[in-house]
Amino acid sequence: MAMEVDSEKQPIKRDSSPEPDSSPPSPKVSPKWNPSEACRPSLDDAPIFYPTNEDFEDPLAYIEKLRSRAESFGICRIVPPVAWTPPSPLKEKQIWEKSKFPTRVQLIDLLQNREPTKKSTNSKKRKRRLISKTGYLRRRRRRTDSDCDAPDDSPQDAEEKFGFETGPDFTLEDFQKYDEDFKESYFQVEDGTNKKFKPKVKDIEGEYWRIVEQGTDEVEVYYGADLETKKFGSGFPKQSPGSGKSLEVEQYTKSRWNLNNLSRLPGSVLAFESCDISGVIVPWLYVGMCFSTFCWHVEDHHLYSLNYLHTGDPKVWYGIPGEHAASFENALKKRLPDLFDEQPDLLHQLVTQLSPSILKEEGVPVYRAVQRSGEFILTFPKAYHSGFNCGFNCAEAVNVAPVDWLVHGQDAVEGYSKQRRKTSLSHDKLLLGAALEAIRSLRELAVSRKKTPVVARWKRVCSEDGLLTKAVKRRVEMEAERLNELGDGFRLLKMEGDFDIKRERECFLCFYDLHMSAASCKCSPNRFACLTHAKNLCSSCESKERFVLLRYTLVELRSLVRALEGDPDAIEAWAQNGRDKNPLQQHQRAKEALGTSSCSSKAHQQDAGTNRLSQSVELLKSGSLVVKKPWCSKQAIYSKGFKSRVKFISVLDPTKLTNYISEVLDAGLLGPLFRVSLEEYPSENFSNVSAEKCWQMVIQRLKLEIIKRCDQPASSLTSLHHLDSINGLDMFGFRSPHVIQALEALDPKHQLEEYWNQRRAEVFGVEQTKEGEKEDDTEKVGASDPSMDRDTRLLRGLLKKATPEELAMMHGLLCGETRNTELQEELSSLVDKMEKSP
Repeated sequence: MAMEVDSEKQPIKRDSSPEPDSSPPSPKVSPKWNPSEACRPSLDDAPIFYPTNEDFEDPLAYIEKLRSRAESFGICRIVPPVAWTPPSPLKEKQIWEKSKFPTRVQLIDLLQNREPTKKSTNSKKRKRRLISKTGYLRRRRRRTDSDCDAPDDSPQDAEEKFGFETGPDFTLEDFQKYDEDFKESYFQVEDGTNKKFKPKVKDIEGEYWRIVEQGTDEVEVYYGADLETKKFGSGFPKQSPGSGKSLEVEQYTKSRWNLNNLSRLPGSVLAFESCDISGVIVPWLYVGMCFSTFCWHVEDHHLYSLNYLHTGDPKVWYGIPGEHAASFENALKKRLPDLFDEQPDLLHQLVTQLSPSILKEEGVPVYRAVQRSGEFILTFPKAYHSGFNCGFNCAEAVNVAPVDWLVHGQDAVEGYSKQRRKTSLSHDKLLLGAALEAIRSLRELAVSRKKTPVVARWKRVCSEDGLLTKAVKRRVEMEAERLNELGDGFRLLKMEGDFDIKRERECFLCFYDLHMSAASCKCSPNRFACLTHAKNLCSSCESKERFVLLRYTLVELRSLVRALEGDPDAIEAWAQNGRDKNPLQQHQRAKEALGTSSCSSKAHQQDAGTNRLSQSVELLKSGSLVVKKPWCSKQAIYSKGFKSRVKFISVLDPTKLTNYISEVLDAGLLGPLFRVSLEEYPSENFSNVSAEKCWQMVIQRLKLEIIKRCDQPASSLTSLHHLDSINGLDMFGFRSPHVIQALEALDPKHQLEEYWNQRRAEVFGVEQTKEGEKEDDTEKVGASDPSMDRDTRLLRGLLKKATPEELAMMHGLLCGETRNTELQEELSSLVDKMEKSP
């Protein structure tokens, strides 16, 4: 299939490019260079940085250090210390002489001056072969390598787009020779001396822009771009078992500036992406020749990028500050309106150049950097950049994401949603991963008081004004606003932890990533929408059949923000939450332990499962100290308003896990009242004046539900006995170290003597509790305590036998607005009668 291109040039047939499977050709070039016609743009240079050995130890810290001085240029050049000279495996004979890589054909004269393809196809002046789509697809879809190059458009659409066709395969040795022959022929000077002329960078740059701007000479080159280092090999040494590398090589294998290590360094939020995304987390290799081009583009998700030139001739870069990205886009659309009318996403295709001289005329600042062998180029978020190669060279590039990138990344995914453009990674996953890691560091600092470099880095981005805190707070506000706009038309459900582990989840309409929340309905349970497009998902289902899955509720997300701002209770709660088991594993354990198909054969699994499930208690609120007898025991302090969360088997569906909220309420005369409720269904609750008895009520209800589902007699279900090992004090969290620490901090003067006497006895090895005595002293407090008044003693004994409904009613009577002297007198009279009765 052929594509015709209209042009005012002489109709020269381009037959120098062989078919992809042919042997590498020799360049057929006629001398075209005329120095007097050079079009080298007049530009200021981007800044150059020379890190010291100390600076060079930590790439992310160094990037943070130079950002304030370099970001306003869009790009900068970094020259490593003289002693840093990593060996390159590319120069090994097996790779240099024998490994082949694919190339693309680039038509340099058409990068700026070309007509729209549809208009061009009407002309018969000259023809070009069909353009391969791989010529302009830059970024691969995340996670899957098999479908990376799958086209998003139909074959008919492919015929109507300009791009780079497939060129021949080369070895590095052959490609270097090809470039040398090309340059020698192209820049030949006829002065009768037959001396080889070696053009300088400024000579090549002036000629390059003459070709691009004037478009009067056809110039065709090859470029080995976007080569996967997992397949071809990296230019940096990599870790391999039993390789027997020398110590010198080993230091470069582990170097933080080795691009194979950079993306997931501590402090880069890409560390929270588990998949090896090619070109983002796993570096790509670039093998260039004279004039081969990387056209104007911005990195996917507006990430930082770092490019290292391993060997060869210089690479000339042009950068535009991120704050001028919109001005650049407008200038391109103004100067190339027909191309944008035909292809609105032209800038995503990396096939278009526009001269820096023209951009300057449009008021767009452009800066130049000349990268030489052994040097880095850093590009900043949302900074458009382009450039070309001055000859044969090998470079390698990868992305990196310091915390300051998060705000740019959020803007990127919101823009992609409006453009209906697919993403390369889950921004919300990175954001939440960074937040949880920061909270773990804050807790570590609070406990150990040791500020390690990693802890210090995370602490700097927290607090109310921290970069990370602001990014999370902004995202939470977006989520709240979008949920509010949905109104009451959707039920809110908890998202399973493995929702997007096995497969990507994205909005059916705009491709927005659904890691944080997803809308769906009964008629299309496997079709999801983002909150913005939830109402576009289905028009037939009623409100009760439509639902939104939330990874975290708004209450939890706002607690997350408070933790980042430094709230101690929130930090402790989220740090504990982060230590929970993998939700997928927990869910599977619950099913194995309580599966309806073989209940009686799961005893040993349930024993292990329930023990593990009860260990991760999240402290939500420490509460306040009450210095009275019932508000402590030898085992624990029962603070008024205490609240905790624990994930455990659901009493409504024993095949699933759910969150339980455990609370300590003020029952007035009776002291503390313990209550456990299902977080998603607060009406399902259990109350008692004993923490132990409270959870025993939960276990009893759970057993009944299991028996009902298994359809077997209770005596045959030996696995039920293992539920009896669940301890109420454990489930409330009263025996968890982080909860004990928080509760003890409420009583620095040790006013709750019974509790502190026991603690002192434990320290000095004195056994105060008689053997066989129950651990839950809340059950015994007041039973025969002479310090407690007669009315309270009897009432506590009575309420131990009360139902949850009766307890709730009494709590309202004793603690509500109706509480008065008359009520106390009536209760006292009731107690007298009870005491006199046989």
